[in-house]
Order: sequence, then structure tokens, then C-alpha cells
Amino acid sequence: MSTAPEGYDPHAFVPFAVTVDLAVFTVREGRLHVLLVERGEAPYEGRWALPGGFVLPRESAEEAARRELAEETGLTRRSARAFHLEQLRTYSDPDRDPRMRVVSVAYAALVPDLPEPRGGGDAARARWWETGRTGRLAFDHDRILSDAQDRIGARLEYTCLATAFCPAEFTLGDLQQVYETVWGVELDRPNFRRKVLTTPGFVQAVEGPPRRTGGRGKPAALYRAGAATALHPPLLRPEGRPEGRTP
Repeated sequence: MSTAPEGYDPHAFVPFAVTVDLAVFTVREGRLHVLLVERGEAPYEGRWALPGGFVLPRESAEEAARRELAEETGLTRRSARAFHLEQLRTYSDPDRDPRMRVVSVAYAALVPDLPEPRGGGDAARARWWETGRTGRLAFDHDRILSDAQDRIGARLEYTCLATAFCPAEFTLGDLQQVYETVWGVELDRPNFRRKVLTTPGFVQAVEGPPRRTGGRGKPAALYRAGAATALHPPLLRPEGRPEGRTP
């Protein structure tokens, strides 16, 4: 165990706290949703916020993020450990928390098939909110949420993550809907189809009869996720895209 160098005085510096905040997204009923908790105590009691809390002295920021996710939503520790959390950025404005100087490490995640959450810890309750309908959040969480949504949108440009939100066997229309939901744009169907089918390893055709989609056209071919994890070339969002879509 290392010791402080001779003459070093840690009390010469003003102490501050470190917290974690989590922007966890999922697609529900064709809409992008974010997990929020209602604060059960001051400051901002009764306001909705991103899940999070203080980093304990003997844990890393990522360990704290997974612990807080479990405590404030009622998810099991095992479920919380299974999520892929991506470190977003650090938020360090001096007045971002009225209690004291607090620096927050934010994480983002886009995950499928999450259960209904329930509040715990200092959260009165937890629920999924459709993005764009959350109202004003506590602290600087509106800024964190906006940054996280942009990061998640970028992940769909360069990775095959979108296939995780489709059934095991899906049509290209199903896949396109995921992109449109997360990006908040309408995509040109022929152009999207061409890009997907010419990207190596993105999707794999399923042998057997096509699936009827309920429309008047011919049944649609079925696909499953391919072996690739990254998209080469990337599937970029259209230029001039809006930040979100209001139904």
C-alpha cells in the first residue's frame, strides 16, 4: 500500500464529492425511453432525475454506477452487473449541486428487454419515460441526458447494436424502425436496405419462407444478426437531422 510523500498535506485542498449518474435507454413500444427516478429527499425532492449517487471511499466509479443502478431501481445486483455501461463524460461545474462541490462521472447504456423498475435507496419511485416527455430534470441532468442520447445515436452509426432490439428473426423494416426511433428521423427505405445488405456481417438472411408484415405488399424476407460487431463502413445519420422526434 502506497503512502503519501513526506510533507504532503491533503487538508491543503478543499474536499469535494464524486458521484455517478446513469442514462439508461431502451426501446419500448417503438419509442425511445430513459430510466428516471423520483427523488425522495432534498435537494429537488419530488423531481425526476437520472439514477445515481455518491461514490464510496473503497469503490471505483463503475462499481458505484452498478450499485446505484441496482439500489435505486430495484434491479438485482446480477442484472446491474450484466449491463454494458459506457463512460460518457465528467461534469464538474462548481455549482451543479446545491449541497457541496460535486463532480459527477456519467455513464450511458442502451439495453433491450429491461423489466419494470421500482424505486429504492433515496428514490421514491422509478419508471421509464419517453425521451422528449421527461420535463425538466433535477441538477444538470437535462444536459447529461442530451449528451447521452447523442452518444447512443452515434453508437448505432458505428456498431451493430440495433440488431439487439429486434426479434431473433426480423425484417429490414424492423431494423429500420430501431434506427428511426433512436435517431428521431425518417429514413429512405431503399437506401437503408442497400446500406444494410452491403455492410459485411451486419445481417444474415434466414432460410425459409418470408414473413407477412400486415401490409398489402409481398411478404418481407427475414434476417438475423450477423457476426460483425462494428460497421464498416458506418451507417451515418442523415445530415441536418433533428435531435429528437415528437409524435
